Amino acid sequence: MKIAVDRFRIREDEKLDLGKRPTSVDPVYESKDDYKKTLKQHVERLSDLQRMLYASNRYAVLLIFQAMDAAGKDGAIQHVMSGVNPQGCQVFSFKHPSPTELQHDFLWRTTRDLPERGKIGIFNRSYYEEVLIVRVHKEILASEGLPDLPRDGDKIWKERYQAIGNLERHLHCNGTRVVKFFLHLSKEEQRKRFLARIDEPEKNWKFSTADLQERAYWDKYMEAYEDALRHTSTEDSPWYAIPADDKKNARLFVSQVILDTLEGLKMSYPKVDDKRRRELLELRKQLAK
Repeated sequence: MKIAVDRFRIREDEKLDLGKRPTSVDPVYESKDDYKKTLKQHVERLSDLQRMLYASNRYAVLLIFQAMDAAGKDGAIQHVMSGVNPQGCQVFSFKHPSPTELQHDFLWRTTRDLPERGKIGIFNRSYYEEVLIVRVHKEILASEGLPDLPRDGDKIWKERYQAIGNLERHLHCNGTRVVKFFLHLSKEEQRKRFLARIDEPEKNWKFSTADLQERAYWDKYMEAYEDALRHTSTEDSPWYAIPADDKKNARLFVSQVILDTLEGLKMSYPKVDDKRRRELLELRKQLAK
């Protein structure tokens, strides 16, 4: 059964209000076993499509995951991509930029890790951090060594939205399909997950003082996300605001979007010409002896 995910897509120039976007919807699975069965079907189909993506060698796919802490990015990536051949999939996580990275423009460090044709690249956080955390914590911007920081507070973000849009248009024109996921978590669900990280010893390592400090900026982050998603969701490189309060639901939604993206590509296995076919038949004769 195909899951309806178009409702989560953010339309180009939409007047986005994340407060009106759901963080929770009715489950698309009937039970835990039904969830496992559906996810398994998605993973198997994704594996088949990834092999064809690799063999056809015409397209690349870039999946971007952004979210507040504890929204389930790592889990979604782990569960959804579990059946993909590691040789055809690359995952990159981007933390605070290094001194070397700060000597370059804000797109430089992520551009180095863009997927090559035939592969799926996953950015667990991405260049969008430069219009999210940097917007909330403007002291980071001051450390980036820009030659002339604009006095107009909004100008730099508009310029960065434009730069990101230009990059994604360039990628699309050259065969890379960009799909972006915002795992939309409620503040109350984040609170529950933080408590679980404190109360359950095996989850203690996931929680830090910084997580709680960032939570205090929730409203500012929501404002930054709204602005970024509204200005950078396009027909070719869309954002999906995935309800993330239910992790199982979120994983099924994410996997369905990826399947829809891959199935929408014009892919096929390479066909051999008559000469190559004769060569293969000759090789087969040798192996059959």
